[in-house]
Amino acid sequence: MAFEALSEKLANVFKKLKGKGKLSEADVKQAMREVKLALLEADVNFKVVKDLINRISERAVGQEVMESLTPAQQVVKIVNDELTQLMGSKESKLNFKPNGITVIMMVGLQGSGKTTTSGKLGRHLANSGKRPLLVAADIYRPAAIKQLQVVGEKLSLPVFTMGEQNPVDISKAALEYAKRHNNDVVIIDTAGRLHIDEELMQELTDISQAVNPNEILLVVDSMTGQDAVNVAEEFNRRLKLTGIILTKLDGDTRGGAALSVKAVTGCPIKYVGLGEKLEDLEPFHPERMASRILGMGDVLTLIEKATSAFDLKKAQELEQKIKSQSFDLNDFMDQLHQVRKMGSLDQILGMIPGLSPQKLQGLEFDEKGLVHFEAIINSMTPEERRNPSIINGSRRKRIAAGSGTSIQEVNRLLKQYEQTRKMLKQMQDFEKGRKKGRIKLPFFGF
Repeated sequence: MAFEALSEKLANVFKKLKGKGKLSEADVKQAMREVKLALLEADVNFKVVKDLINRISERAVGQEVMESLTPAQQVVKIVNDELTQLMGSKESKLNFKPNGITVIMMVGLQGSGKTTTSGKLGRHLANSGKRPLLVAADIYRPAAIKQLQVVGEKLSLPVFTMGEQNPVDISKAALEYAKRHNNDVVIIDTAGRLHIDEELMQELTDISQAVNPNEILLVVDSMTGQDAVNVAEEFNRRLKLTGIILTKLDGDTRGGAALSVKAVTGCPIKYVGLGEKLEDLEPFHPERMASRILGMGDVLTLIEKATSAFDLKKAQELEQKIKSQSFDLNDFMDQLHQVRKMGSLDQILGMIPGLSPQKLQGLEFDEKGLVHFEAIINSMTPEERRNPSIINGSRRKRIAAGSGTSIQEVNRLLKQYEQTRKMLKQMQDFEKGRKKGRIKLPFFGF
């Protein structure tokens, strides 16, 4: 995950500060040198680092910190504030046209994930009540049109194509199609190149002039580091971008692009891609990202993920089963599915305050474990799922063989289930006496 190395280094810096009690100006300067080095190693633009450190230092050696009862915590707060400011202060939302069709141009270099991101954005907007139309305007890359059609089919989104005709004509015809078919958002997947060239930029300029887009979003591969910032600068100079989407932020990347691109270009980051699945696109919240970088968690995003993942009807059914103490392995399986819908476990746990990436390294929350659990439950008979107490030694052996796992893994699942059942009962007892009608998020026994 991006920022892991940076988060760990910053955590070590602040740990030293907390151990000193009252801070001197020399303490702050030494800490800022270490913060500066950590940011540079994370591939943050050196000019951005210089300005950021100057702002932090100016505040950190003033009365705000020196006369505080908790000076180390004040330094952390200042760093958090400045990181948030650096990335844009607050969420930058899409500019939708009040009436008529909102046109979004997706631009970027080849290989940045533009076509898939177009589909992800379409899915996100469809879930928000919009009626998006995907437009295949990349006529150069082999199979680009087919790829968008496949993505659209998976997401049940319409895709407009005209083969390998002129991209400007395709874009204009797509608008007419959208008017006739009641689409209120048009997402144009334009062509990319392996590098920025005059031919590419002229074509994008022609499309922009023809359809007058409300948004021109640059899709950037965050794993390219400082090159991502350079690409953003050039695209912005030629096209006047309205926003940026960073992809592959879940990869083994230093994250410098996310911390540099807004300061260098002035263009806000509007979305980030956090995985290969078509649901792995999130609005970018600078304050939440800063909090995660500093190991302070991201509870709001965690709540949003849980709220979108859980099924209200199933949650109500689960509540009734807990009350009647009839929670069985079928229900446990439903909980596993809801956990997986929320994303990877390391991302989920990383949003919990205090669980920094380095603290998670020793925990055995692997994706394969969930897959094995599902395979084990699927190998059971309906009666065994309803009444796990009947699963004896011979049944465990059969279940292990049928699921391709070991008896030890079957035992671990049954133990996990029993612990979850007991915890749910305890939570139910705890909830008694509280206001009725309060929606409770499902509890995951991990």
